[in-house]
Amino acid sequence: MTAQTAVPAPAAHEVVDDLVRGRVAGQSLEAPFYTSEEVYRRDLDVIFARNWIFVAAAAEIPEPGDYVTVDVGEYSVIVVRDDDEQVRAFHNVCRHRGSRLLPERQGAVGNIVCPYHRWTYGVDGRLRFAESQPATFDTTCFSLRPVHVRDLAGLVFICLAEQAPQDFDAVAEVLEPHLRPYELGKAKVAATYDLAEAGNWKLVMENNRECYHCDGHPELITAYFPLFAYEAEDITPRLKPLYDRYVKAAEALEKIRAAHGLPLTDHRELDTRVVGFQLSHLPLDGEGKSFAPNGGAVCRTLMGQVQDAAFGDLSLHLQPNSWFHLLSDHAVVFSVLPTSTGTSTLRTTWLVHPAAVEGVDYDLDALTAVWRATNDQDRALVAGTQAGCSDPGYVPGPYSMVEDDVEAFVNWYVTRLREAIA
Repeated sequence: MTAQTAVPAPAAHEVVDDLVRGRVAGQSLEAPFYTSEEVYRRDLDVIFARNWIFVAAAAEIPEPGDYVTVDVGEYSVIVVRDDDEQVRAFHNVCRHRGSRLLPERQGAVGNIVCPYHRWTYGVDGRLRFAESQPATFDTTCFSLRPVHVRDLAGLVFICLAEQAPQDFDAVAEVLEPHLRPYELGKAKVAATYDLAEAGNWKLVMENNRECYHCDGHPELITAYFPLFAYEAEDITPRLKPLYDRYVKAAEALEKIRAAHGLPLTDHRELDTRVVGFQLSHLPLDGEGKSFAPNGGAVCRTLMGQVQDAAFGDLSLHLQPNSWFHLLSDHAVVFSVLPTSTGTSTLRTTWLVHPAAVEGVDYDLDALTAVWRATNDQDRALVAGTQAGCSDPGYVPGPYSMVEDDVEAFVNWYVTRLREAIA
């Protein structure tokens, strides 16, 4: 008998490469994209370590020495305001023997002092003190390692790569005039909380990128028109009365935007550039003011330079991990970070005018009620989808006509992975 030569199984990275190359446009991803440890490691390396990711509102670090720490896979990053009131970012690693410098999520420091051997750094990252060093020791060689950071009109992004994607400047130029009236950099944090999601980070993002399921958000759709990404030809008879109301509200909002001297053009470049984004200034139902029932206000003090309470919802999406809702009386900012193959963390932060007083200008429960409920409803949907994608019976299904932004997110994601393979 002739001995048969065993054919070696393909390496794990080759399996992922084949999945990426074989992705079918217009369909949900194959199960391993949500369940494979090798894909998760690829996501951390290609998506989260090489692209601009949203990590905080600048309002979270209002004073010099204020900081937040952000964990991205095995990375930990300090985002701090320096003595010149500029936002900086550094690897949260001591230059001596690697100790974690700041273990807390948020705080304030005069200097950054290593808890191990007391090496001391300024908030500009420079090493200021290291005991028992030889006369030849040069402190300038041991500053904290910097991380790329950008403060876009009060929204803070970092990039862990040596070379950050260059098109951030072009995107910032488009977005900044739309964001300017809200003065997010001067806002006050009213609340923030983290929600543990039992789902892969991509499922959290995909869920956010469509309103096909918005009937499952009764608190939200008393003010939010559940028509995001719908075109006139997508409107069913059931949605026709709602759509007619939306058209009238959109016409009224455009007049208000024009009176403010704002750009009237929305933008959608979700998968046509590295820093993918979408910006839409959407009307709200009812009173058109905010996320209270029937579009009512939730805060008496308007944001920044906004002069009209019926200012709709400036909705902004940025790839790969964030979305934002800016309203006349508050803003809500969201970020998603992966924590394992099948888990992630959704952080939600509510911002108000710095002069707004809790209990006088706003009630905290009323301010946060809609998105706490909506996030929790989405948490259950994401967990159910993660369970389904982990089931041997799962096969990819087709996206509907109103899930274009889900397809755009997935296409952006797969494009980045393909570029990395190339």
